[in-house]
Amino acid sequence: MKPTNEVIRFSLKNTKLLALLAVLSALAAAGRILFAPLPNIQPVTALVVMLTLLCGVRFGVLFATLTMVVSNIVLGLGIWTFGQVLGYAFIALLTGLFLRPYRQKIPLWMMALFCGLMGFVYGLIQALLIAPIYGFAYFWVYYLAGLSFDTLHATGNIVFYFVLAPIFLPLLTRLLQKYTC
Repeated sequence: MKPTNEVIRFSLKNTKLLALLAVLSALAAAGRILFAPLPNIQPVTALVVMLTLLCGVRFGVLFATLTMVVSNIVLGLGIWTFGQVLGYAFIALLTGLFLRPYRQKIPLWMMALFCGLMGFVYGLIQALLIAPIYGFAYFWVYYLAGLSFDTLHATGNIVFYFVLAPIFLPLLTRLLQKYTC
């Protein structure tokens, strides 16, 4: 079953969608914690992209925020949590603006490559947010030093999208049809 062209409107008044958001965020946080020993390899980016495609930017941002805060309770909360939330909010915004209107026409491999690119975008955002702390003179040093981690993040995003999208998108589409009708 492919996602429908129907636009899902996320409302904080819909308790079923809120419960779905909570469960998905908890599962993503668990996945992030499970993959924590592997540097920058986690399912969150692929899930943010998929959820934003189906449910919109607001749902994607809320999902990313909950996932980061809940997983960072275990992995460590700090000033970086704010940067992580901003990074994923930007990814949700890019996905919502540029891909969501065309989600029916974009092939799986192209979406996987987009997820890979978002790994590098996320790394760039983190470097830009940390630059005021270390000084803008060291921005390129910091960014280039993190490129190997961004490459791992991008590779993980591609693999996670290829693995999760064929299972997750039809399942989530059915759940959304059930919860929004």
